Amino acid sequence: MPEILVPITLFVCIVFAIKIVVEARFRSKLLQTGGAEELLRSMARDEDIRRRHGALRWGIVMVLLAAGFGIIESAGWRDANPGTVAVLLGAIGIGNLAYYFISRKLD
Repeated sequence: MPEILVPITLFVCIVFAIKIVVEARFRSKLLQTGGAEELLRSMARDEDIRRRHGALRWGIVMVLLAAGFGIIESAGWRDANPGTVAVLLGAIGIGNLAYYFISRKLD
C-alpha cells in the first residue's frame, strides 16, 4: 500500500508546485504591466476571504467528522460496515451543509 501512495503524493505535490508558480508569475506580470491598483486590492481581498472560508469549511467538517467517529466509538462498532461508513459520510455531508449556510450568512 505505501508504494502506491508515493507516486500519488509526488503527483499532487508537483501539481501544487506548478499552481503556485503560475499564480506567482501571473501576479508579477500584472504588477509589471501596471495593472489597476483596485484590481490588485480586490484580488488580495478575495484571496484572503477564500482562505478564511476554506479554514472555516475544513474546521466544521473535521469537527463533525470527529463527532461521527465518537458516535461509532460509543456505539461499539469495530468493523468497517455500511453503518459506520454511513455515519462518517453523513457527518461530512452535514459539515458541508453547515459551512454552506454559515458562509451565506457571512457574505
